[in-house]
Amino acid sequence: MSIAPTELILGGQKSGKSRRAELLARQWLDASPDHEAVLIATAQPWDEEMRQRIARHQADRAERVPGMRTVEEPLALAEAIRQQSDARTLVVVDCLTLWLTNLLMPAENESNKAPAPMDTARAASLLIAIQESKGPVVLVGNEIGLGVIPMGREVRAFVDALGRLNQDVATVCERVTLMAAGLPLSLKGAA
Repeated sequence: MSIAPTELILGGQKSGKSRRAELLARQWLDASPDHEAVLIATAQPWDEEMRQRIARHQADRAERVPGMRTVEEPLALAEAIRQQSDARTLVVVDCLTLWLTNLLMPAENESNKAPAPMDTARAASLLIAIQESKGPVVLVGNEIGLGVIPMGREVRAFVDALGRLNQDVATVCERVTLMAAGLPLSLKGAA
């Protein structure tokens, strides 16, 4: 498996997206002692279950890719990519879905309020940061638009926003991979 300058890895929950990103980071680190890898984590510990999930991911990642460091950035993703980007550094973003959730449905939002509309300037800034990265960037995100159309307007708005974000990111990435049952399917670019 080769490392593309930019890759978007999409899939359902527990499809193997993060594991593929970690495998690419491990491969990058093994290729040269000068290489570095950094994970930009977008998750926020909203509740006890999420805290446990984050801790489990951290422990698993430390075992699978011991040389990868982590930067937590739930909102300023474009800026974090710019700060971490270097010709010797592979940047993994995990994940775009949680980043969008943080923007559109912040935890302090009143439950009866509709999600905020996507800030197009923020999305454009992300796309530019990906395109201008000095080293490889691997972005992980969920593909959630394959099922039944959600009944609630808030959920429909989120599914629509994520679909648009995935399309925009896929346009600027050289490789797009869909994960299903731990298996990669190349949608764009050579695997």
